[in-house]
Formats: sequence, structure tokens, C-alpha cells
Amino acid sequence: MTRTLTLPTAPQAALPAGGLRATARIVARFDDGGGATRLPVLDGAGPFALRRIQSPADQARVCLVGAMSAPLGGDRLRIEATAEAGAALRITAAAATVALPGRTGDLATYDVHLTVGDGARLEWLPEPLISAEGSDLRMTTTIDLAPTARLVFREEQVLGRSGEHTGALRSRLTVRQAGRTLLDQETAYGPGVPGWDSSAVLGRHRAVGQLLLCGPEFADRPAEVRLLGGASGDGAGQGVLAPLAGPAALATAVAPDGLSLRRLLDGAAAG
Repeated sequence: MTRTLTLPTAPQAALPAGGLRATARIVARFDDGGGATRLPVLDGAGPFALRRIQSPADQARVCLVGAMSAPLGGDRLRIEATAEAGAALRITAAAATVALPGRTGDLATYDVHLTVGDGARLEWLPEPLISAEGSDLRMTTTIDLAPTARLVFREEQVLGRSGEHTGALRSRLTVRQAGRTLLDQETAYGPGVPGWDSSAVLGRHRAVGQLLLCGPEFADRPAEVRLLGGASGDGAGQGVLAPLAGPAALATAVAPDGLSLRRLLDGAAAG
């Protein structure tokens, strides 16, 4: 498979035998003197081109722009983002990430590590990850929160492009606060995973996602359990918002497509 470059790649990128190795790094720091959040570290690499975008003075905003087709089979990709104490950081993406098969048939890995300091707020709001037919991706997300950190984390996965079967996708999310585990879950879909498309799991749905909200306010006032979406037979998907055993709430939803999924998660955030 040929890669199509759309933007210059950073000098850290390398393409050894077996795939691409690349790590992008973002650090947001609160400036006591100016009362604003700065970005002392903004290092893109490989498929990750990082762009500052217009933002209010008290928040830094970064957009991930794809610089090449990735992840492909054999790639090893990683993003590290830190909001230091008192900082406010919002990370979005310009387009969906598409996991594609490589030339060797090797699996790809995509790791995200987020760190949020005391009094800091991090919003991780990328576009969906699409698991294309023939791909094999292992994704891990690890989030470390300080005791008074705030987090808005959205994860959306679409199983297969229009009219095709899904690839193999395994994803693990681990969230810790002050060293204590708030959430540790793993999901798997696609070839080789028994029952993933049965009525007991996804059924006809091909989009799955979650919205995680963390902050000190949930310690005093836990979120109330709330169903998302309409009647079970309306075809628009369903979800649930529920409190976690800690200062956090988690919305989980399934839907027939990415647009319906986003509507469900937006509804959880608005509530």
C-alpha cells in the first residue's frame, strides 16, 4: 500500500523495516504572570502534525492534522499530552483516523498517554477511529489525573468504512487518579473475536463510543444514571450515563453510524 503525504513530516519520523515509529508530544503550562496557558512543547512526528488554533487566553487549543495515511500494519504510534498544574488544554482533530492494512500483515499499535495536573483541565476530543477491512490495530489509552484534575475524554470507534467489513480492533482504556484506578476496561471487535457482532454485544450497530467526565464536583454530587437515545427499536442507537466509583461519570453508547453515535455522546455532555 502506498502512503500519500499531505503535509511535511517532522524530522523525528523514521520508517524502519516493519513500519513507522513516531511519538508526538504536547505540554501545556499555566503562566502565572500572564494568566494564560502556554504550549512550551508542541512536537509533531510522523503522521501527527500539531497545529495551534485560536483559543481564549486561559486555554490552549491544539488540532491534530494527519500528515500521512496511518496507522498501517506494523506502525508504532504514540501521543503524549500533559496539562500541568493550573493549565487548560483542548485537543481536537481535523479528520477521522483510519486504521488500514499494511504490506506485511503485522498489527499496528496506537498509544495515547494523557497527564492532568492539580487544578488543570484537559479536553481530549478527537474525531472517530475507523477500523478499515483488513486492518489489525491495538490501541491503548492511559490517563493519569491529579486529585483536583478535570478531564473530558471522548472516544469513538467506527467498525468498517461504508459498505465494508470491519478490521480487527482491540482497545484498552486505563484511568488513574492519584495512583488509584478509576476505570480499566478492554474491548475487542472484528475477525477472531467471538460474539462481538451478536445481539448480546453490538448486533447491527457498527459505531461504539464513550464520554468520560472527571472532576472534584462529582465527589460531592455524583452523576445520576440516565439513558441516552430513544426507544430501542428506533434505529438511532442507545447509551447510558452512569457514575463511577470515584469523582467521574461515564457515558457509553452504540449506534449504527458515527453521526448517530456523536449525537448520543453530545446528549450526555449537554445533560
